[in-house]
Amino acid sequence: MKKQQWILCPICGSKTRDRIRQDTILRNYPLYCPKCKQETLIEAKNLKITVITEPDTQMQSR
Repeated sequence: MKKQQWILCPICGSKTRDRIRQDTILRNYPLYCPKCKQETLIEAKNLKITVITEPDTQMQSR
């Protein structure tokens, strides 16, 4: 039987509605937390979760 765990919110630390298994691979996954109502981009591989931080895009006006 493969290991499973709940994905915890990287901001508030509470359980989200998503679970991953040991063989799950996620890339650029938008993780939504129902408690703090924040969305975070994550990657997951071998039950290791990494938060993706992207630089803010600057709007150019003409």
